[in-house]
Amino acid sequence: MELSSIGLGTYLGDPGPDVDEGYAASARAFARAGGTVFDTAANYRMGRSERALGRVFRERARESFFVSTKAGYLPMGDGVSQEGPRAWFQRVLAGPGVLSAADVVDGCHAMTPAYLAHQLRVSLEALQVARVDLFHLHNPEQQRPALGPERFRAVLRRAFEACEELAAQGLADAYGCATWNGFRVPPGDPGHLSLEEMLEDARAAGGRDHHFRWIQLPLNLAMPEAFSAATQPFGGALLTPLEAARAAGLGVQVSASLMQARILAKLPADLLPGCRTPAQAALQFARSCPGVATALCGMSSPGHVAENMELLSLPKASRQELEALAG
Repeated sequence: MELSSIGLGTYLGDPGPDVDEGYAASARAFARAGGTVFDTAANYRMGRSERALGRVFRERARESFFVSTKAGYLPMGDGVSQEGPRAWFQRVLAGPGVLSAADVVDGCHAMTPAYLAHQLRVSLEALQVARVDLFHLHNPEQQRPALGPERFRAVLRRAFEACEELAAQGLADAYGCATWNGFRVPPGDPGHLSLEEMLEDARAAGGRDHHFRWIQLPLNLAMPEAFSAATQPFGGALLTPLEAARAAGLGVQVSASLMQARILAKLPADLLPGCRTPAQAALQFARSCPGVATALCGMSSPGHVAENMELLSLPKASRQELEALAG
C-alpha cells in the first residue's frame, strides 16, 4: 500500500459526540480523497478519537489504510463514564494489576511492559482492527529528566523488548517513538533522545530483524529543527533528525504541521507555488522535507480535508524553497 504524504491526525477536540462525528466524517472524506495514513493515540480525547476511527475502519478493507497509535500517557478516563481520574485509574489499571502508582512518572506517563500490552489491546478494540501498522511509545522523553540517563535507558530497553513481543504476537507490524522535544533538542539537554542509542537498544531487544522502524516528531515553520538542526550524533557525524533517520533506514511521520493553526495568521497563502491558503503552504512545507514519509495534520471537518488534500495534486517543494523558508 502506498502511504499518502498527508496523514489525518486526531489529537484536538473535546471528548464529546460532536467531535467524534467530525472525526468520523473527516476520516471518510480523507479516504475518498486518497488518504491512507491515520494517526491517533490511546489518550487522545480519552480514547474517543480511536473509537471514532474504529467506526470508519470497520467499513473499509484492512489493506486500504495504515494506522499508527501510541501508548505512554495515561488517558485518565474513558470519555464516557463520569468517574474521576483516581477512580478510573483504580478500576482499570491498579485494581487488575496492570499498573501501580509507583510505575507512573510525573503523574502522567508509564512505559512498563504490562501497561504497554494493556494499552495496545485497548487500542485494537477501539480501532476495531486485529493489528496496527505502527505502535509508538508516546513522548518517552517525558521520563528522562526524572529517571536520569542510565535508568531511563534501561526502562526504554524493557519497553522495546515488550514491543518486540507484541510484534511477535502479530498485534503490531512495527513500533517506533513519537516525540515532541526528544529528537529536536541537542545532546546535553535533559530531554534529548539519541536515535543511535535507540537503534542499539532495538537490536538488543529484537536482533538484526528488530521491529523499531519509525519515528515521529514535530515539523513546521515555527519548529523546523527536524529539517534544519543538527541534533543527532550518528555514525561519527552530527546530523539533523531527518538525516539520521534516513541513514538508519527509518520511516518518519512529522506532526504539528500547522502548529495547531497557531502559525497560520502569519503566513501568506502564496508562500509556496501552487498553494492558495496558509494551511496549504504550511502543510506543503512539512510534507516536502526530504525524508518525510507523511506529514500529519489534525482534520475534524470534511472542509479541512478537502482544502488539505488539494496538495496531493502538487509536486513537493524544492529543497531550495524549503531552505529559504527554514532560515
